[in-house]
Amino acid sequence: MTETKELQQWLTHACQQDVKNLIPLAGDASFRRYYRLQLADQSFVVMDASIERASCVPFIAIANTLRSKGLSVPDIIASDTEKGFLLLTDFGDSLFLKTLTKENAASLYDRALKSLAVLQTCREVPHWEMPYFSKEFMFKELILFKEWFLERYLKFVLSSHEEKMLTTFFEKIVSSIADQPYVFMHRDYHSANLMVLPSNEVGVLDFQDAFIGPVTYDLVSLLRDCYIDWPNEMVTALALNYQNKIQLNVSQEEFLKWFDWMGLQRHMKTLLTFSRKYVRDQNSNYLNFIPRTLNYLLTVSARYPELKQLNSFFEKSNEVSKCAQ
Repeated sequence: MTETKELQQWLTHACQQDVKNLIPLAGDASFRRYYRLQLADQSFVVMDASIERASCVPFIAIANTLRSKGLSVPDIIASDTEKGFLLLTDFGDSLFLKTLTKENAASLYDRALKSLAVLQTCREVPHWEMPYFSKEFMFKELILFKEWFLERYLKFVLSSHEEKMLTTFFEKIVSSIADQPYVFMHRDYHSANLMVLPSNEVGVLDFQDAFIGPVTYDLVSLLRDCYIDWPNEMVTALALNYQNKIQLNVSQEEFLKWFDWMGLQRHMKTLLTFSRKYVRDQNSNYLNFIPRTLNYLLTVSARYPELKQLNSFFEKSNEVSKCAQ
């Protein structure tokens, strides 16, 4: 990671005044670092992506595109994509994750879903080629789930039967997901990346890893959030309301199956991320979210008779995970 001194030197030049005090902010599951910079009566956020410099170019391009659609994203005040430094407007501290309550959930999710409907209309991003969330990419993530979560974190030694069974179900899930309409996909559209702004608008963050992907991916990220959960009746109602909002002409039953099976892939991918942060990076910050994420896999797979074997395997994983916590 670039020394903070180099970042301060860049900020001093960009802001045309001496910059010394940078206040660290909570980061995401990447190697990016974030700071708050206070200058006179104005506050900014600084992104240090010096290890992930390649993320700066898509961040800028996607931010400009989303802003042109009327979405609230940070303005780029200054940038150095060679160094991996960005100076951004500060949206404050009112994350959805910190703000959501039973009383305001309906209102906040309605705003988030309205923003998502707009976001999904962004088919092209000038100056950036959007990657495609292909079957091959999805399958690779599931293989990494097997490696990092099952084998490295839970210490499973999979039998040849279990290996074959998982491969069969991975292929089945991925094939089902690939049948969905493909749209702009934020990829991390959840409570830790959405802000409650004073204007009652939704501030959208952390979109640099966007894909063209399945229509339900961001929806399940938001409604079956790994950081906060809600009763299934509420989640189902919000999902169907969203289907109506975007006027997707499939049956409710089919849409909910899309939503459920997308969640299986999404949550297995999330478990690989949480476990890899712990095993590889010695970062235990995400271990507390593993039980909720595993529970989503258990409850969803239990709804489908054709996933009975997979559900039994998740039950076994859940029992072992409890001991690992």
